[in-house]
Amino acid sequence: MPSPDAAKKREAPSLNSPSSLFPYAVFLTVIILFLSSTFLTSPASPPPPPPPPKEKVSRSCNLFDGRWVRDPETRKPMYDETCPFHRNAWNCLRNQRENMVTINSWRWVPKGCSLDRIDPVRFLGLMRNKNIGFVGDSLNENFLVSFLCILRAADAGAKKWKRKGAWRGAHFPKFNVTVAYHRAVLLAKYEWQPKEPTLAEGQGSKGFYRVDVDVPADDWAHINDFCDVLVFNTGHWWGSDKFPEETPLVFYQAGRPIFPPLKMLDGLRIVLENMVLHIQRKIPNKTLKFWRLQSPRHFHGGDWNQNGSCLFNEPLLDSQLDMWFDPSNNGVNKEARLLNDLIEGTLRGSDIQLLDLTHLSEYRADAHPAIWLGKKDAVAVWGQDCMHWCLPGVPDTWVDILSQLIRHGLERQ
Repeated sequence: MPSPDAAKKREAPSLNSPSSLFPYAVFLTVIILFLSSTFLTSPASPPPPPPPPKEKVSRSCNLFDGRWVRDPETRKPMYDETCPFHRNAWNCLRNQRENMVTINSWRWVPKGCSLDRIDPVRFLGLMRNKNIGFVGDSLNENFLVSFLCILRAADAGAKKWKRKGAWRGAHFPKFNVTVAYHRAVLLAKYEWQPKEPTLAEGQGSKGFYRVDVDVPADDWAHINDFCDVLVFNTGHWWGSDKFPEETPLVFYQAGRPIFPPLKMLDGLRIVLENMVLHIQRKIPNKTLKFWRLQSPRHFHGGDWNQNGSCLFNEPLLDSQLDMWFDPSNNGVNKEARLLNDLIEGTLRGSDIQLLDLTHLSEYRADAHPAIWLGKKDAVAVWGQDCMHWCLPGVPDTWVDILSQLIRHGLERQ
């Protein structure tokens, strides 16, 4: 029978046996896991990715070059005929203009760019406590009305607004934003003179319009610090239909008539130079400044007072644009491109951004009020309106582009 000591020896595990190594193996495993998790591995939760960079307009991004695509779902208008800021002649829904659904089914798609529809709430939030001014002729007013009706979707309490020097506008109280139109069809100050000066002899006897090329029109001369964004235009009044030979424009500088007398387009060039100089000197640098190029007319078969018509159901094709607008082809509506060349040359070197809405609008011969003017006998008196735009309509796309450029401009400041 074995002794008790011998039994104990049999019961004592050997260091070489698996059972004796198990505690050490567990301990070593824990140490290795701790060290590897502390020094050798990456954190269990990777750091969050950096926020995406703010979208910027690059030189390669041209919102003004693209094509119209039928997209009836995404182009449903943001307002209807009940918008209180409408002008009757442009309220094509109320005037029951044909094909309004089709007119508003086209979406402008720039090449290589993303053009978002304006978000009225987001835009007014960005513009909180700021003001926007449109300065120019009725085509800028057409633009303004579209803008006001769209923004009203974010603030139904918007009220009509008017102050000295403003033609019309609206205030959006939720955001303390004012959007105004300052009527200045020539941009420079002009006024009727009942007697013709000796330098204009032979041009008629009714009188003349004195244009002070170096003096801004009263309606916008004192808005320097009021607006955070300004949109200028001129061009449609610079023609013989507005100022025929019997009631000509006579140009003055420094209070004296310019001699020899300037022809109309030479006068426009000097007005542009002086108005740009005024803007650069008097409007604060932080103010975003845009100059909207020409809104093309689509009179076909004659001008507005010559039975011109624009009863089209579809946009023009690429192949038709030069026939209508290229000065080298003597296009029937070539004035828009001629005036644009003059304006672009004058703005070169300034901080005023070109808002080149001409090309995209050239396609849209289908989108004018035409004969649906809302007044009996209006066509017989004034002819078709192939110059202004139906609302809702093409100016809503102008609003999308302008709002995107404003957003980028404010982000860069």
